[in-house]
Amino acid sequence: MTRVFDAPRRRVFEAWSRAEQVSRWFTPAPLTTPSCEVDLRTGGLFRLVMRTPDGVEYPMDALFTEVVPEERIAFAATIHGGVDVKTTIALDERGGRTTMSVHQTYSRLSDAVRGASAGWAQTLDQLGALLRERG
Repeated sequence: MTRVFDAPRRRVFEAWSRAEQVSRWFTPAPLTTPSCEVDLRTGGLFRLVMRTPDGVEYPMDALFTEVVPEERIAFAATIHGGVDVKTTIALDERGGRTTMSVHQTYSRLSDAVRGASAGWAQTLDQLGALLRERG
């Protein structure tokens, strides 16, 4: 999945670097993020909890496997049901606009995996709104 943001990649990268920002855009609505921890460095932890409106919580425990500031973020996670997910984010800036490419692989199919494309589309919409807001 690819999305172009009207923001320099420095700002897109920063949106990944702080838990208070990640918790505002990473979880697709109507879910919320009551808990988020981000240590954006190779070997750093990335943990969060997604909560449904009826209170069911889905934790994600991840480890950043590669972080190249303003260029690339990769993490390996375990999500609900013991599904292993590998995610790679690439950032490319041209003319002050940033193209963000997301690639994921999964250890097996699950309901969460089947909904991943729709979830990413929504989270990237939310990231775009955050970037516009912070202009």
